[in-house]
Amino acid sequence: VQLQASGGGSVQAGGSLRLSCAASGRTLLSTTMGWFRQAPGKEREFVAAFRWREYYAESVKGRFAISRDSAKNTVYLQMNSLKPEDTAVYYCAGGNRIILSTIREGTAYDSWGQGTQVTVSS
Repeated sequence: VQLQASGGGSVQAGGSLRLSCAASGRTLLSTTMGWFRQAPGKEREFVAAFRWREYYAESVKGRFAISRDSAKNTVYLQMNSLKPEDTAVYYCAGGNRIILSTIREGTAYDSWGQGTQVTVSS
């Protein structure tokens, strides 16, 4: 599956952004979709995933929401109450054979989008 991420930008703390990840080549109905992020000088980290239900990192729980529009074959990440520490390049990822226990591990995913920059200023 080919993934195209978009929707990043610059916002002030407390603001909101919605990221989109459009998929082509495979329906998302049978695909686990995830969002990861990487800040400068830091390792890539799990943000959220969707597979029949939602999974979140503790740092974003209650502020971010992942959703899927099957008709548009697109996954979204709604980000509210953004903090400066949310600043990072955000990547969407997909995988068809992900074991549930590894859903938070980037190595479990076999398709990646190009990344979109999110900058949150204080």
